[in-house]
Amino acid sequence: MSIDYPFSPFYVSMQLMQKIIVVCGPTATGKTSLAIQIAQQHRGEVISADSRQVYTRLDIGSAKVTTQEMQNIPHHLINVANPHEIFSVADFQKLAKQVISEIHSRGNIPIICGGTGMYIDATIFETDFPSVPPNPELRLELEQKTTPELFEQLQRLDQDRAENIDSQNRSRIIRALEIAITLGQVPKTIHKESNYQVLWIGLTLPKDQLQENIIKRINNRIPALFDEIKNLHASGVSFERLYSFGLEYRYGAEYVQGKISLDAFKEILTNKTWQFAKRQMTWFKRNPEIHWCNPVSDKQKILQLVKEFLV
Repeated sequence: MSIDYPFSPFYVSMQLMQKIIVVCGPTATGKTSLAIQIAQQHRGEVISADSRQVYTRLDIGSAKVTTQEMQNIPHHLINVANPHEIFSVADFQKLAKQVISEIHSRGNIPIICGGTGMYIDATIFETDFPSVPPNPELRLELEQKTTPELFEQLQRLDQDRAENIDSQNRSRIIRALEIAITLGQVPKTIHKESNYQVLWIGLTLPKDQLQENIIKRINNRIPALFDEIKNLHASGVSFERLYSFGLEYRYGAEYVQGKISLDAFKEILTNKTWQFAKRQMTWFKRNPEIHWCNPVSDKQKILQLVKEFLV
C-alpha cells in the first residue's frame, strides 16, 4: 500500500491548487450579502458572476450591489462592459481568471458570487468555447422568423441549450442558432477537471419565501427601474437591445413604451422571474459538489464549511 507523504507529487500538487469559494443559486436568495460576510471574515474579494452586472448603467434591473452594501469589500467584474456592445461568456472567463490570479497574489480568497451558471462553470472548469464569428447573412435569415419559431428550431438543434436559455431572449437564441448552424453540429461544452480547489455553496429557499422575495424585489425597484430604462434609451440604447438584457429590462421597456400596464408589468415579471429561478436551479442541480443551504437557518453551517475549507 502506498502512502502520500508531505512532499509526494500528489501532496505538492494539491497544495499548489488555488482555493476558490463559489456562492451560487437562484435569484433573490441573498447570495451577495453572504459572500460579503464570508469575505469580511476571511480576507476575501468578491467576483460577480452576473451576465448583466458586467454592463455599466444597468444598476437597478440587475440588482447591482451598491458601494454602501459592499462594506469596503473589493468587488470585481462589475461595470466592465458597455451596454452597446456584446459581452460573451468567453470574455467573462478571460477576465475572471485574471482577477482570480490577482486576488491570490494578494494573499486573499476569491469568492465567486452570482446566478449565471454558465459564467461560473466557464471560470472554474477549463471550458472551451467554439470560435464562431457573426454571420450577417445567416442572422438576416433568422431575423425573418418569430421568436417562438427560433426557439423551436433551437430545441431541435440543441436541446441542452434550449433548456437553459430564456425562450423570449431573441438575440441570445439567434446567437445560439448561429453557433450550431455554423459548426454543422451541436457544440458540446466540455468541463475538464478544475485547476482550483473549490467550495461550492448553493443557496435555496422554500417556494413561498422565494416568491415573496421576488415580489418584494420587483416592488422595491419601481419606479427607479423605469427611470433607468428611460435614461438608457435616451443615451442611445435601443429598446431591442434592452430586451436582450433580461426580464426586468424587457418588460420594463414595454411598460415605458405604453405596451403594458403597471399591473401587467408586475404580474408578468413575477411569473417570468419565478420561471427563471427554476431554470437557474436546473443548471446548478447538475453539479453534485454543491452544498445546498438555507441562507438563514443554515448560516452557521455555511460559515463552518468555509472555515474548514480554508484551514
